Amino acid sequence: MSIKQALSLEGKVAIVTGSSKGIGKSIAQALAEQGAKVVISSRSQESVDEVALEFKAEGYEAVGIACHIGKTEEREQLIQKTIAHYGGVDILVNNAAINPVFGPLENAGDDAFDKIMSVNLKAPWILSNLALPSMKERGGGSIINIASVEALHPGSGLGLYSASKAALVMLTKNQAKEWGQYGVRSNALCPGLIKTKFSAALWQNEKMLQKLEKSIPAGRMGMPNEMNGIVGLLASSAGAYMTGGVYTADGGYMIAG
Repeated sequence: MSIKQALSLEGKVAIVTGSSKGIGKSIAQALAEQGAKVVISSRSQESVDEVALEFKAEGYEAVGIACHIGKTEEREQLIQKTIAHYGGVDILVNNAAINPVFGPLENAGDDAFDKIMSVNLKAPWILSNLALPSMKERGGGSIINIASVEALHPGSGLGLYSASKAALVMLTKNQAKEWGQYGVRSNALCPGLIKTKFSAALWQNEKMLQKLEKSIPAGRMGMPNEMNGIVGLLASSAGAYMTGGVYTADGGYMIAG
């Protein structure tokens, strides 16, 4: 099989959470370009419909299914509606995440902890569980959990977010270990500083941005589309022997002294 054939996702169905903007939207478009039928998902039906129409106008197959991943019923409906519309699930990209607090650990409250863990950890666990039966029926699948370099190295003011992403990395490894027997692979991607609305508080502060960029060997922040290549590989048969892996796309941040 040629590398072009191995990277093809023709006939595959992919769900990308948090895909109405930022990294999620960029990943969804890349998977669509590889031939996948893509489910665009975020909390707003209007937003996901807009992206799906945009993709269709470019000749790709996409549908918008709104889902607040912190809500049990909506998680179940996302998987059920995907199966009803496209017949199954082959690829699940758990991208949606939140970080409602910034500051010392001792200043964060119970509510913040519960919200962060519910969206960043519990939702990927449950969505993966819900998608598993369909993946097993279809002979396998690929789960890609979007974590963060904050999962691997403690930053400043992001303690609970970091803890949730570190737990997501371990969830990934356990999924890979338990579900390999079904042909289901699970990998984690840990982006560094990427220019999105989610990280705007960091890169819109010029002084902070300059300090951060000096600490990155690449000398700059990343762009959403720079996550596409690794996700496309992990989603496809070109990455068939890759499971339980934790991959950084961070401009060298993790090796900086």
